Amino acid sequence: MQLNYIDFIVIALYFLFNLGVGIYLRKRATRSVDDFFVGGRNISWWLAGTSMVATTFAADTPLVVSGLVARNGIAGNWIWWSMLFSGMLTVFFYAKLWRRAGVMTDVEFAEIRYSGKPAAFLRVFRAIYLGLPINLIVMGWVNLAIVKIMMLVLGINKIEALIIAIVIMAITASISTLSGLLGVLWTDLFQFVLKMGMVIVLAVFAVQATGGMGNVISQLHVIDKARSATGTSSILAMVPDLNSAWMPVITFCVYIAVNWWASWYPGAEPGGGGYIAQRIFSAKNEKHSLLATLWFNLAHYALRPWPWVIVGLVAVVRYQHDAAYLRDPEIGYVKIMISDLPAYLRGLMIAAFAAAYMSTIGTQLNWGASYLVNDVYKRYVHNKPEKHYVKFSQLVTVVLMILSAIATFYMDSIGGAWKFLMAIGAGTGLVFILRWFWWRINAWSEISAMIASFVISLILQFGFHLNEDDPVQFAYLLLITVGFTTVIWLTVTFLTKPEPDEKLYSFYRKVRPNASMWGPIAKGATDITQTHDGILNLTNWICGVVMVYCFLFGLGHIILQDVMLGVVFVIIGSIFGGIIYYQMNKRGWQILNN
Repeated sequence: MQLNYIDFIVIALYFLFNLGVGIYLRKRATRSVDDFFVGGRNISWWLAGTSMVATTFAADTPLVVSGLVARNGIAGNWIWWSMLFSGMLTVFFYAKLWRRAGVMTDVEFAEIRYSGKPAAFLRVFRAIYLGLPINLIVMGWVNLAIVKIMMLVLGINKIEALIIAIVIMAITASISTLSGLLGVLWTDLFQFVLKMGMVIVLAVFAVQATGGMGNVISQLHVIDKARSATGTSSILAMVPDLNSAWMPVITFCVYIAVNWWASWYPGAEPGGGGYIAQRIFSAKNEKHSLLATLWFNLAHYALRPWPWVIVGLVAVVRYQHDAAYLRDPEIGYVKIMISDLPAYLRGLMIAAFAAAYMSTIGTQLNWGASYLVNDVYKRYVHNKPEKHYVKFSQLVTVVLMILSAIATFYMDSIGGAWKFLMAIGAGTGLVFILRWFWWRINAWSEISAMIASFVISLILQFGFHLNEDDPVQFAYLLLITVGFTTVIWLTVTFLTKPEPDEKLYSFYRKVRPNASMWGPIAKGATDITQTHDGILNLTNWICGVVMVYCFLFGLGHIILQDVMLGVVFVIIGSIFGGIIYYQMNKRGWQILNN
């Protein structure tokens, strides 16, 4: 793709604008660590929620979705669409609780819920684990994605592309260092509008260049006939064929019924957590935290995927006989961009990919630094002025940037270690969900769950050779790990003492969780009104899941020219959205601390 001087001017203006935002917000964002990491806790829902959406729109996301569509059709996206169940759980059960907790990071939760050395160990261990190895791996993969894109788009080699990526990351780190989370939030808003606008524009041009959506669909039907001979399901199907090799019944059931609540993974933690929780902490109040996560889930699952899916479908039609594409279908998105995007939009598209890259890297830098500063350094280095901690936070941000650049050079080896590191999270989700609502859970419950899931997963993978790349073996791996881990942490819970009463009363008064499973603590805390919002939350959770899936399928059917069915889905989704609106206005907002 050839760029002219106008393209370079557009790209330069994009970076200058982002730097300008960082400089403008610098004074406001560096008054305290609270301002630097959680924006002073005064952020509106639409800004916090949009930042969540922007962060999960990484440079590699359109490529991954295109690859899923090429391999398994539209239904291939159920690998991540199934996580909506967990996302909506955060909206109605956990967003308000996280906001009430008043913590700066989600791992700080350990020492407001538990006590003593086990709580301190849990907090510090998780802060270092998430802030360094997991965070560096995520940033390394994002760096590698932008390198791959630059190599294809600009026709340069890997070293040249990596140098460009490091420059962009340095600019991103400068913004994060100058203005903390505030700078990340406001640049995320601008970046989301830019990159979402450009992927929609690309989808329109791609369809037009292929003869219109009708022609795309008719050609996909022809391809489907050839695929059906090999037992592969329809590309246009939005629900997996449960007889398919990539998503048999047992695997689909595990995704829908187990995986979303049982496994821990960055960005979609059961019970909320990570940078999603960080945005919740920054919200003005509990109402804004709930609305922010609701908007995030609606945009993330229902609105954002379709431009990527459309380009993925066009790539299947256009490159079905292309050997390079068949080897690596993720490059189809970039090939469509190079061939179909008009010359006058090339600079904007490069800026849009830079925006996708920067929104993720900016968050990872600020989020990772918040763990290392708030939960490790500040915990042990006391009584320093706020400016000292702010400056140290800025230093840590720069160090993380340098380490992530180094990690990118070793992504072949680190990529192999990703599953090894993530094994520690399989089976721990139930503890993260119940620790808010059951008084009997203690620090040893979490510690034993982490150790058990880690050990059991490794035994199954390396001792019994269960391969998580195989759909059926993945299902058994998850089910066995979750089963044994649950038995172990429940046993440990009942064999160890509960947390001291003073800690339980302190947590209960601060967070005010549903009283149903807090038994003696709820009865003893007569100074606060008991909360019984379980039925309301459960009803809204079900309505929220149905609403988003209906909007997702409705928009999809409309785009794929099945307008009547699409409209029906949208109407049903609107009805369930109306139920949520009615219930929150009738009772829900009264429960929150406005």
